[in-house]
Amino acid sequence: MIDRTHELAVKRQAELLNISRGSVYYHPEPISEADLALMRRIDELHLEHPFAGSRMLRDMLRREGLEVGRRHVATLMRKMGIEALYRKPNTSKRHPAHPVFPYLLRGLAIERANQVWAMDITYIPMARGFVFLCAVLDWASRRVLAHRVSITMEADFCVEALQEAIGRYGPPEIVNTDQGSQFTSSDFIDEVKKHGIAISMDGRGQWRDNVFVERLWKSVKYEDVYLKAYDSVSTARAGIAAYFDFYNQRRPHRTHGGQTPDVVYFAALPPLRAAA
Repeated sequence: MIDRTHELAVKRQAELLNISRGSVYYHPEPISEADLALMRRIDELHLEHPFAGSRMLRDMLRREGLEVGRRHVATLMRKMGIEALYRKPNTSKRHPAHPVFPYLLRGLAIERANQVWAMDITYIPMARGFVFLCAVLDWASRRVLAHRVSITMEADFCVEALQEAIGRYGPPEIVNTDQGSQFTSSDFIDEVKKHGIAISMDGRGQWRDNVFVERLWKSVKYEDVYLKAYDSVSTARAGIAAYFDFYNQRRPHRTHGGQTPDVVYFAALPPLRAAA
């Protein structure tokens, strides 16, 4: 699919094929079946107990008869891109190329569609292997506006998801993310600023700052991913896309009195945007 000898740059070939540049350069490292099973269980425990670090997760796993050391748990957590969520002191100097922005949502009344979007990345286990999922969520309606599945955690697939959401619905007033390297990268920051969008970032370890995305991850995993155990990246992409169609169009939300995200989103658009 990608011709590395072609005069067209690899980056441009990836753009034309609508695939992440990181996927092109990715060289998979084999992971044992035992480690994949551990990662799946760690993911489940992390959803239920987001405050649990490697020591606590080790103890939980041992109580289930899974003999594993703390360092190995910590290594797998790094591969998965997860960490214990609690307030941490700022003890290190941030790299000047990766700015961190203040949290803008505290005390803000979020009452209309496209006022605030939230973005995040999560680990998705498959029958063999794993991928990462990035989603753009409208805060007011909980509607998933765009998403991307990637085999790497490069910033490319986050930028692509944001570009798709803006292309379909126009830019929001604010985009809220965590302080992950994908969202502090120059590629992502430049894309946000290009559209005049204000950037908001969660406090480090403060998962409640982006709680609606955390709830989305729990829904997609327990209602789709864990049940289906996708056996390939292509089936994961298709299955997750189908789930989000269901989530937006048919899944009722108690927060919205049983209405779906689609109904709430389009009803909450500003009059001019709705008319368009």
